[in-house]
Amino acid sequence: MTQEFSNKVNVLKALAILLVVSGHLEFSLLGMFTPYSFQLALFFFISGYLFKDKYLDNVVTFIQRRAKTLLLPYFLYNIFYLGVTVLIFKLTNKFWGMPISLKNFFITPFLNGHQFDLSCPLWFVTQLFITMIAFLFIFRVLKKVKDNKYFHLAMFGILGISAIPLSKIIPVDPFILIVIRTMFSLFFVYLGYYYRNFIEDKIDIFTLKWFWAIVTIQSVLWLFNRDYDPEHGIGLSYVLVWARFDEQLIVPIITALTGIWTSLFVVKLTYPYFKDSTFIRHMGETTYHIMANHLLIMYIITAIFLWANGIPISERANHDIYWIYNPVQTTFLYFVITMVASTYIGVGLKWLKNKFFPNI
Repeated sequence: MTQEFSNKVNVLKALAILLVVSGHLEFSLLGMFTPYSFQLALFFFISGYLFKDKYLDNVVTFIQRRAKTLLLPYFLYNIFYLGVTVLIFKLTNKFWGMPISLKNFFITPFLNGHQFDLSCPLWFVTQLFITMIAFLFIFRVLKKVKDNKYFHLAMFGILGISAIPLSKIIPVDPFILIVIRTMFSLFFVYLGYYYRNFIEDKIDIFTLKWFWAIVTIQSVLWLFNRDYDPEHGIGLSYVLVWARFDEQLIVPIITALTGIWTSLFVVKLTYPYFKDSTFIRHMGETTYHIMANHLLIMYIITAIFLWANGIPISERANHDIYWIYNPVQTTFLYFVITMVASTYIGVGLKWLKNKFFPNI
């Protein structure tokens, strides 16, 4: 992996995590794309983009590496947020999470990841682990059936597109929820793989014609957007963790595709300016820790605002986990502080890991 490749990936990952955090603050960095309309698909795309063919013949190593990089830190954070959630309960009499049990500690992370509200964005990590293991085995089978890139793209495309109607036909129990999320995400993992291996250096998809085509498609998709009024549904957005697509069938797939193209285009335009930015590099390298900690940082910022305005902290308990103080005036301050703090918490944790546990 060259330094330039690594830098470009970090800029793309930094953009992806900025989109996630801004979405949780209910604003969009890209005006034509609503929060939750493609951000997670972009992360799955990046995972496929980084997938190496060597793992197709080395399944055990792949599973071990994914368990080490995804599951081990996940359950360390699970322990941490158990302690934080209990501490907040002692201070405010509000328990931000599900009842404490072995099931909710070890099993719920793979079902919905909402055992502790403050760490609920990490549901994506366990789903990514499931998706990548499924991708490895399915890709191996497809290659044996027919080693053809268009056949593979078609098969993964069918899986992704079929996930949405399946969520409307079959009652979504915990098992079906995992199946739907995995089907949907597998398509974008393969798309990332396909882009890197068959498009990136071979076909120019960032011409003016492509730009206007994407703008036109997204403009048409906007006709389906209902985010202005929650009573009307979520429109271009979709809530993958709960397999909630509302009335849509194909719109989530299309807006994810246009969103991924736009992200790649933005990185192409901005890379010359950000390639030497230490902060952007750190952000791209610590997306896991930003995902894990940004809600806690927002919680702390809100507590400070409440204290400064003489409002009891119990007021925080009257709202959901995403509530922030006076969003009209404070949203962007939350955003900046959260991104800086969570990034450098990640940098610090990586430093500690490398210093004291270099072999883990």
